[in-house]
Amino acid sequence: MPDVQALVNEFLFKLKKRKIEGSQATARQTAVLLRSVISQQRIPYTHQAAALIDAVKAVGERLVLANPVELAVGNIIRRVLHIIREEDLSLTSVAMAGLDLSAVSDDEDETDQDDHPVLSAAAVAAASRNTLRPPSLQTLLEDLPDSAAVPHSSSSGGDSEGKSKSADKSSRSRKLKHDVIEAVNELIEDIDTCHEQIAEQAVEHIHQNEVILTLGSSRTVLEFFCAAKEKKRSFRVFVAEGAPRYQGHLLAKELVARGLQTTLITDSAVFAMISRVNMVIVGAHAVMANGGVIAPVGLNMVALAAQRHAVPFVVLAGSHKIAWTLEVEQALHFFMLSTQHLIMYHQNWSACLSQTQEDTIHLMCTG
Repeated sequence: MPDVQALVNEFLFKLKKRKIEGSQATARQTAVLLRSVISQQRIPYTHQAAALIDAVKAVGERLVLANPVELAVGNIIRRVLHIIREEDLSLTSVAMAGLDLSAVSDDEDETDQDDHPVLSAAAVAAASRNTLRPPSLQTLLEDLPDSAAVPHSSSSGGDSEGKSKSADKSSRSRKLKHDVIEAVNELIEDIDTCHEQIAEQAVEHIHQNEVILTLGSSRTVLEFFCAAKEKKRSFRVFVAEGAPRYQGHLLAKELVARGLQTTLITDSAVFAMISRVNMVIVGAHAVMANGGVIAPVGLNMVALAAQRHAVPFVVLAGSHKIAWTLEVEQALHFFMLSTQHLIMYHQNWSACLSQTQEDTIHLMCTG
């Protein structure tokens, strides 16, 4: 198994160089890396959850600083931390329930003391420990009848008690790590199937002979439209080109290749076309805590036009894109990229920035 530190350094390099494109791919690789960190982390007998949380936080801080633009990284880290706390609380609740059941059984056994021989303190302690311990070969071997019970000295009883406690703690630590890894696997599966889960609701939103407007290129939107077409929905899509990067051209070509009625329009024609549109469906880079979205440049203009003409404005995003932060200005600062692919530099001291994402006010979004 590769060293976890090497995996972390490799992923940090990819984040810094922006070699991973898309929030879904970033979120999935983050979850896979954290799963490796958890599986290879050695945890003590006490404070197992705290040890896992500290390990995940140490790696998470480095990942977030490597590329602050990808908010999905921080979202997945917080999800994993929440999973660890939930699983630890679940194991604690189960242990407390086991103690309550053992106390009830002890009370019932006291009423039958006249019918059974009196057991030694060591035997009673061993029996109570067996009820709390999970099934194992050692537990089965120690579950002997009273006639085969051999008296032990106090020192041997103390040693067995210490061994049982250490075994209980070791089994609990293994159980915690196993449950956390299983929950992280479910999170990875949820990320892998996010497009399919969103596309299943396409029929509920897109109706027959509707006209839909979208902007830019989004795989979630593409799968959403294709799912509606597979359900025999007939509709037309207007795609705004999304200058200056013209991502709408890519989406329009893919929609035409899938057999959808598609019309490519300029960004300046959005306000003129919005009155003929039944719904606006777009993708987003992130969904903020206040309901606003961070999306490609030009979406705020589309949202204003939709609000002016009372057109429903629907945003499609997976759960890994839901961010907790409200510091939109700080997040947008990192979306400033070079313009060398847009304009030519004629002087060495020229400096230009191109914004790739912008914030859309949450009051303009209806879904």
